[in-house]
Amino acid sequence: MLFNSISFLVFFVVVTTAYFLMPFRYRWVLLLSSSYFFYMCWNPTHIFLMIFSTLISFYTGQYMARAEKRSTKKMCLVLSLVLNLSVLFFFKYYNFINDSFRIVFNQFNYSYVLPSFNMLLPIGISFYTFHTLSYSIDIYRGIKKPEKHLVIFALYVAYFPQLVAGPIARASKLLPQLYEEHSFDYDRVTDGLKLMLWGFFKKLVIADRLAIYVNQVYNNPSEYHGAPLIIATYFFAFQIYCDFSGYSDIAIGGAQVLGVDLIDNFKRPYFSKSIPEFWRRWHISLSTWFKDYVYIALGGSRVHKWRWYYNVFIVFLISGLWHGANWTFAVWGGLHGFYYLCSIWTADFRERLTAYFRLPEYPFIRKVLQVFITFHLVLLAWIFFRASSISDAFMIINNMFSGLSNLDPDSIWVVGKAEFLVSVMSIVFMECIHLVQRHKKMRKFFSEKPLGIRWAVYYLIIFSTLIFGVFTSNQFIYFQF
Repeated sequence: MLFNSISFLVFFVVVTTAYFLMPFRYRWVLLLSSSYFFYMCWNPTHIFLMIFSTLISFYTGQYMARAEKRSTKKMCLVLSLVLNLSVLFFFKYYNFINDSFRIVFNQFNYSYVLPSFNMLLPIGISFYTFHTLSYSIDIYRGIKKPEKHLVIFALYVAYFPQLVAGPIARASKLLPQLYEEHSFDYDRVTDGLKLMLWGFFKKLVIADRLAIYVNQVYNNPSEYHGAPLIIATYFFAFQIYCDFSGYSDIAIGGAQVLGVDLIDNFKRPYFSKSIPEFWRRWHISLSTWFKDYVYIALGGSRVHKWRWYYNVFIVFLISGLWHGANWTFAVWGGLHGFYYLCSIWTADFRERLTAYFRLPEYPFIRKVLQVFITFHLVLLAWIFFRASSISDAFMIINNMFSGLSNLDPDSIWVVGKAEFLVSVMSIVFMECIHLVQRHKKMRKFFSEKPLGIRWAVYYLIIFSTLIFGVFTSNQFIYFQF
């Protein structure tokens, strides 16, 4: 069941209405059954994998709490990690690693007989696995006491607003909220609905419309040169942002309607002045997860300098592979790791350079240059993220700057002039909103305006979504991860 579907709207209205009408003691039953139904709409059999992960994490957590010896606690933790990661590895990475070995063996004319399996990747498996892993690690570290109520813990794993594409919830933040009684609050509910509306606008009007152009070009990279490839690359940067942040807005807004606060996942990342800042603004729940549970486990910065560099790079490489079982994602993660290290290595040089050109005297120009450079570094990495293969990525980079001298203006439209202009105008509108958000949240900003202005903006977004939205139930990009 996709967020951008009529079935979800009906589902959400029914669940929300029933949630506020029924007594508090029965609400967890409604939410858990609704969450399982929501997940089973994709593939009913995959629910057993989630239940398996839930049971393993719950009971190993119980044993960890009762264990007196640290070695016993560690054994329980290892058991939880191994079993959860084994499921994730088999369904997500088995064929990728198996095929990679087959290619290597074939290069040396060795036979390779290990079979591949034709299987669907369970929706959201990376996300709910990370929920259970963080829960187990927090118990082992003594940060969190184990949950005693199995069904409440199952709801933490399966909570439908953030189940299939995040934000990645922490048990210490979400579990206590599931015990709270949330009465109907008009301001909270309408605030959540406004955020959901903004998420639908970003997904339906911007992301899915940009996808038409991007898919046409990137799925046929050998047929395009010059401007169409450049434009498609810019469009994809905004497509993936609007697709994923749109999902996050819908998830956060939907949870807020039900009284639950989820972590903000995006904070205008394309306005970042450096790569480290970009990763403090992009997919925040994932970057903080890797920081807390991988980077720190490797030793963080409390190690020798070169080991620290290794820790940074390996975290980005793992993050890339988390996004997908393809070498393109490994390159994407590796590029960002390289960018991050370069930002450390060149810090003094960049300060001297800005002083030489007297840029500190012109802070606005300095900021614009920093944002411009950071955005285009991210843009280059997105080529590998979106390309079907590494060879396609290099073909795209090679073809981007050929054919610019004899550019035919009509060639840039690709899928039609009207489609192109609507896409550009919707991006401009969103960026104007982002400029407003520099100082305060959009919803707070508009709540301070006169009633007529507020409703004019709301109706503009609603009617723009209805008129210009692409209603073909396109799957969210991050569902595949």
